[in-house]
Amino acid sequence: MPQVKAIYMKRIYCCLFLTILLFTQCSKDASSLNNMSAVTTGAGGSLARFAIAGNYLYTVDDQNLTTYDITNPENPVLKSTRNVGFEIETISPFKDKLFIGSTSVVYIFSLADPASPQQLGVAVSPQVLRRCDPVVAKDTVAFATLRTNGPCGGFQSILAIYDIKDIQNPIQKGMVGVGEPYGLGYSGDALYVCDKQRGLMVFDINNAYTPQVVRTLRDGTYIDVIPYQDMLICWVSTGIIVYDISNNKNPIRIATIN
Repeated sequence: MPQVKAIYMKRIYCCLFLTILLFTQCSKDASSLNNMSAVTTGAGGSLARFAIAGNYLYTVDDQNLTTYDITNPENPVLKSTRNVGFEIETISPFKDKLFIGSTSVVYIFSLADPASPQQLGVAVSPQVLRRCDPVVAKDTVAFATLRTNGPCGGFQSILAIYDIKDIQNPIQKGMVGVGEPYGLGYSGDALYVCDKQRGLMVFDINNAYTPQVVRTLRDGTYIDVIPYQDMLICWVSTGIIVYDISNNKNPIRIATIN
């Protein structure tokens, strides 16, 4: 048992720097890019305002999507800046697409030309007129947490599920009521949703449009998650909690970093 724990801790601390970088960058803008001396790729949190795909770095501010070529990490090159919309909040890559969340819609961009992403479609939830939109995509489905309390306005918070088979015409196919949702992520057929009121909600998404809660964890106030191999790295209000998700619907806490 001590050997197993030692292996886990080694892996945890190896990815800790990456985790801190990805989580803390959620609140930063692109102004620091000129001071970059290295670029690390990997999985990111759903609340992030930047994403790396291939040799390109994509950042969002309140209205714009900006693209940098980071083939030479010490000398990032600005390739394009384009207006996306208003109140842009998050960006999440999936295969050859970017999913960009705002307080009103989810924008989907193609990376066919990675230096100049082009808009493909817009996903709208008719149940919520104004909300906050972290979003992740899995195969032909996208999941978004739509938070309507606090500064986001509105009256109903939901987990929305979109059919994105026709990427130019995404359609909401399902929804689940939640409390105060923030970040989310998935591992296989398990979806993890951070809810400040209810805890970390674990959904079975074998039937993607009708996800079922199979477990709720209450080890802290959850803000965002990064599923990384067989670990789930959670940003909580007091620091970081790491879970073993080798059984993806039954996370087991293995470390707490305050």
